[in-house]
Amino acid sequence: MTNQRGLARPAALTVVFVLFIGPGPVLAVVPGFLAGWEVHDTLFGLEPIRWLGGALFVAGVPLLAESVIRFVRKGRGTPAPVLPPQHLVVTGLYLYVRNPMYVGILSMLLGEGLFLGSAAILAYAVALAFVFHLFVVLYEEPHLRKVFGSEYEEYRRRVRRWAPRLRSG
Repeated sequence: MTNQRGLARPAALTVVFVLFIGPGPVLAVVPGFLAGWEVHDTLFGLEPIRWLGGALFVAGVPLLAESVIRFVRKGRGTPAPVLPPQHLVVTGLYLYVRNPMYVGILSMLLGEGLFLGSAAILAYAVALAFVFHLFVVLYEEPHLRKVFGSEYEEYRRRVRRWAPRLRSG
């Protein structure tokens, strides 16, 4: 069983980060402004698109939640740079894709755009995907190489950055 001592600070900081700095504003505040805080007609007039959006949003929730919780419990840190994980997290969803938090957020955003009938949210999701990719390639991966060395390199060889494998690496 995982030793739970010492998790209070990372857990509290993670809650603040998720609700007020990272995913919360990205998934609620910005899309709300972009959609004018209302549900629009379905894109292309197709009602199934709205339900596909709902499914994508719902599918993204456990991806984000499990990944964030795993960062605290296994990594002994937060997704925020102020208290990064002390251990490389390579279990759970991280066995299948290196960036499940970002994948979850993008799934939820695409779902919001489709559900709310908002082309602006869909464009925002595409732009954010590009920003996430640049952040991962230019900062996160070099930083992880520096901090975790060969452990990260071996993980990187086994697990894809964005497209999940159906079997763990």
